[in-house]
Amino acid sequence: MAKPKKKGGPKQKLSPIARRKKAIRDKKFAMTAQRKAKKAEAQRKRREQPAQSKGKDWDHKNQRWETPKQNRSNDGQGTKKESGKKYKVK
Repeated sequence: MAKPKKKGGPKQKLSPIARRKKAIRDKKFAMTAQRKAKKAEAQRKRREQPAQSKGKDWDHKNQRWETPKQNRSNDGQGTKKESGKKYKVK
């Protein structure tokens, strides 16, 4: 019998020091003005369209709802191409 799949995908195997440093970096990035604006826009869209947003993420580049799988890493093209780009946030 196959093992049940873990929820959330594979975890990074980090040392305790690296884990703390990564948490600090992630928090600093999440609290930037641009990230806060994107999170706020996604929440507004989710409240406006609860049925359409179910199980989907708001794509700030294409301005539409996409599956989480489709919305990662520049639609499968990698993140280097879109690094540093500014998307319209209402």
